[in-house]
Amino acid sequence: MPERKKLIIEVRANEYAMRARNPHVPWSAEEIGQDAAECRAAGASIVHFHARGPAGEPAFGLESYRAPIRAIRARCDMLVYPTLGAFERPLSAQERVAHIVELARQGEAPDIAPMDMGSTNADRFDAASGWFTTEDRTYINSHATLRHFAHALGEAGVKPQLVCWNLPMLRSATAFLRAGLIAQPAWIYLGLSAASLAHHPPTLRGLMALVDFLPDDVRCEWTVALTGANLLPLAATAVALGGHVSIGVGDHDYAELGSPRNAELVRRVVEMARNCGREPATPDEARAMLGMPARNTVHSTKDLA
Repeated sequence: MPERKKLIIEVRANEYAMRARNPHVPWSAEEIGQDAAECRAAGASIVHFHARGPAGEPAFGLESYRAPIRAIRARCDMLVYPTLGAFERPLSAQERVAHIVELARQGEAPDIAPMDMGSTNADRFDAASGWFTTEDRTYINSHATLRHFAHALGEAGVKPQLVCWNLPMLRSATAFLRAGLIAQPAWIYLGLSAASLAHHPPTLRGLMALVDFLPDDVRCEWTVALTGANLLPLAATAVALGGHVSIGVGDHDYAELGSPRNAELVRRVVEMARNCGREPATPDEARAMLGMPARNTVHSTKDLA
């Protein structure tokens, strides 16, 4: 029986999560670096983080991104994936990607960066009250902006993750791939949410509606994520279908599991994958699967499992 495809586990380390229900959300560069090392040892290969300030507030300065990148790379060989971090700020396309471009110019480029493939209403839905917590938040990503991101990330040597919360976003991602604006194999994020109506709902039907529309005429790897609820039940479906898993306390506090650290979530996914005959991919294996060049900096892996 041929070996099954390795599983890429992406850790969504912190997003904009606070610590009211999970004290283990990493904020500082040192915390993010330590969290990444623990997750690497547990079996993850990519770490996605948002730069945060001392009290957990969003941070956007160049040094706020550089410090976690250095902290991660000092501890492990995980693929490093910061956000563009401009959701709350009305910036130009050039400004939104400027920190990635500048880090690349200085020889410290991250490995991956996001391209959110469409525009949506972005108000959070409060299921308890039956209404939104705000009424006027929109998230704008024009096709012109996305074309700029594609060019800038390509020039910087950074792999885009094509972030798709719904079918229109996935169809836009497919158009970019067919037009040759994104190198194949693509890295496609299928996002579900219990807190945002801009996303597909966190159900099997919600996931399969996206999976069914993945393009069959381009090469891609896809991963599933879920904000505001426990991903593990749907992660099992993604694993069985040959997809990958993006999980972390940034997306959900997992209080129902005792408010774990990110590494514990990774260990649960690894156990699930092995029960399906899939082993976790190392960072180097993930690079190969995503069509990325081999590392040009050697990191010590003597302490990694």
